[in-house]
Amino acid sequence: MMKRARRILLGVAGLLATLLLVAAACIALFDWNRAKPWIDARVSDAIGRPFAIDGDLSVNWSRNPDAGGLSRWVPWPRFTARDIRIANPAWAKQPQFATLQQIRFSLSPLALLAQRIEIPSLQLSAPDVDLERDDKGEATWNFALDQTPSQWTLALGEIGFDRGTLRLDDAKLDLHLGIAVDPLGKPIPFDQIVPQQATSDAATPPPHSRQPYYFGWTATGTYRGAKASGSGKIGSVLALQNATLPFPLQADLKLRDLHIAFAGTLIDPARLAAFNLRMQMSGASMSHLYALTGVTLPDTPRFSTDGHLTGQLHRNASTFHYDHFNGRVGGSDLHGSVIYATGAPRPKLSGTLTSSLLRFDDLAPLIGADSNAQKAQRGDATKQPANKLLPVEPFDTTRWRTMDADVRFSGRRILRKAELPIQDLSTHLILEDGVLTLDPLRFGVAGGDLDSSIALDGRASPMHGRMTVAARRLQLRQLFPTVGLMKNSSGEIDGAVSLAGNGNSVAALLGSSSGELRLLMNGGTISDTLMEEAGLNVANVVLDKLFGDKPVQIECAAMDFAGRDGAYDSRLFVFQTADATIDIDGKVDFAGEKLDLDLHPHSRGVRVFSLRSPLYVRGTFKNPDVGVQKGPLLARAAGAAALGAIAAPLAAVGALIAPSHGNDENPCTQMTAQLKQPIPPPVVRKAH
Repeated sequence: MMKRARRILLGVAGLLATLLLVAAACIALFDWNRAKPWIDARVSDAIGRPFAIDGDLSVNWSRNPDAGGLSRWVPWPRFTARDIRIANPAWAKQPQFATLQQIRFSLSPLALLAQRIEIPSLQLSAPDVDLERDDKGEATWNFALDQTPSQWTLALGEIGFDRGTLRLDDAKLDLHLGIAVDPLGKPIPFDQIVPQQATSDAATPPPHSRQPYYFGWTATGTYRGAKASGSGKIGSVLALQNATLPFPLQADLKLRDLHIAFAGTLIDPARLAAFNLRMQMSGASMSHLYALTGVTLPDTPRFSTDGHLTGQLHRNASTFHYDHFNGRVGGSDLHGSVIYATGAPRPKLSGTLTSSLLRFDDLAPLIGADSNAQKAQRGDATKQPANKLLPVEPFDTTRWRTMDADVRFSGRRILRKAELPIQDLSTHLILEDGVLTLDPLRFGVAGGDLDSSIALDGRASPMHGRMTVAARRLQLRQLFPTVGLMKNSSGEIDGAVSLAGNGNSVAALLGSSSGELRLLMNGGTISDTLMEEAGLNVANVVLDKLFGDKPVQIECAAMDFAGRDGAYDSRLFVFQTADATIDIDGKVDFAGEKLDLDLHPHSRGVRVFSLRSPLYVRGTFKNPDVGVQKGPLLARAAGAAALGAIAAPLAAVGALIAPSHGNDENPCTQMTAQLKQPIPPPVVRKAH
């Protein structure tokens, strides 16, 4: 009985072994090309567009020594499919999304028992990919994947590839590129492209990649009508299941005047989730980066930066850090860290910037005050008219609503012309929903401070603007640092400005502005020689006609102007010296950049002034004219001649003696009290 049972068991075992051998033989000898229609149909249904294997489909069986457990002892099927086609959607210009000469991959047979498709490696040969996006945002790389719930899962370990081509035709960005990828011939270690830095470096270096650079790539095309080109290097394997194996990439890109270079790694390439790069940028103006990055930056002189760029990429909100960068903007240095975060309601740029040595001329492009040659160099066609002093270049407010900003900047030391008394500056810039504020905008000037607040509403057309300025303790001896005669002057200046206007340039804002301007000076010494040294030609002529070339001690001076629609009238404008009080009245027109002022000198005590007569200041800001009012002068001369004909010659002097105003109350105290009254906040008048 036992022998019979044993024979039955041996027969069953033999039968099973035979069936397994027959099955293995059938699988090994099976013509897999017969399965292509079924595979093509299943894949087409899954991706929502035609898929086809036009070439041979074959399978080889071998053990996988890299597999763990029982899987390493079981033969794995290794598939090879040739001439693969994946179609584009019907609206695309090119019929094929991708073609490949060959795909090779192995499949874990035991994983199939758990309804898991496990492919450790997928190798692509000669991929040719066409990427298109129309102006409505429809893209060929967005597949209509089958959303039917399935118990099957896919685990793809890594993707390898060799030489290939890629075409990008993006109507939404107006970007059109052709990219070719070819083997380098000899792999280049990652460390030779991105040297590893010491851990003490303030900027954390990109993480080390275990794979070298295997391929080089070149790109040519256009971006928004301008020629674009680039080149670089990449690795050979995208590790999709292991986020700790970063993919190396390096690029050198040129667009118009911009040059951008970076090297580092792509982290977690399966999700394109993050990158870690060392990046350098340079160009004619920071504002030109808007076309490439979407980040709104101001007009600047030529710039260059070098820093550490990291990014966390998410579908709805991504974050980019440009940390510990160093750079140059014109002749100024620039350092800092910034964060750019996308998402609702708008992207936002925030950070802190410093300049150890800031060249004052490099600030001119911010308000369009640089020369016409400098404007042309940064690509701005707006020319400053020769007869205009106030900048006419318009602010581009169309970009202000594309992002928000919160940036603090400080210029620790300002490099300026010798005659400028500015030492440093700091500001806090906020841009929110098209409204730009600089509050505070603080300058260290002549031993004192200029504290200001500026608000520009770019949502309005023309733009609304408000400005308040407070000048505190400006030392007269430091206002003109190149004038030797000022060294012993002890005067001090305070002032306040409150203006509001409409316009898209500095000239337009001031030309339409309404508000008040006040200035008070206590003490000091001036003379026409001093004014000539300071370059104040108008003041030089005025003083020469009033006092000659002798130094004049100023007890106090005050100015109070109020204006509307760019025209400012003098409510109080007076200089008081030991010898005289000079009253000034008239108008300053910012819209036409014109001056119309009359100066009336009055003697304090009996003083003889040769043919003392009112003066005028006329003309434009750029070309003022100073002269003596001829009417009063001729009247005095005629009076002197008549007296000379009637009485003794000494009597003629009487007509030239300016009578004293008596012991009037000293106006300095009154002026000080009046000018220290707070100025009401400016009110923006609606544009006509």
